[in-house]
Amino acid sequence: MHELPVTESILEIVLRHAKQNQVKRIVSITLEVGELSDLDNQWLQHYFDYLSKDTTADGALLKIQRTPTVLECSKCGNQFEIEKSQLGLSDCPQCGASEGFSLISGRQYHIMEMEAI
Repeated sequence: MHELPVTESILEIVLRHAKQNQVKRIVSITLEVGELSDLDNQWLQHYFDYLSKDTTADGALLKIQRTPTVLECSKCGNQFEIEKSQLGLSDCPQCGASEGFSLISGRQYHIMEMEAI
């Protein structure tokens, strides 16, 4: 159910930009969503379809691109991608450290672009 407030926020932002740019209809919205995010693509689209009824975004498609998880080693500063399943089980590929990592990306969501007419 946490997709609902996220979807409300996305819709609010795109509608504001559509109004500022005198858009007649929003065709699609490309989102970048981190792979650690537990936002479900189908629920995002479902809530978007429901919330966007009778707006300039009615019928718009959400194009969701998953972005990798990136950690930074506090020992050497190396940034590296890691699979979700390997979190907490992997060492720094640069220096071999097994702890002290900061999450650089993987939980975020961003509106990348909006296709409109």
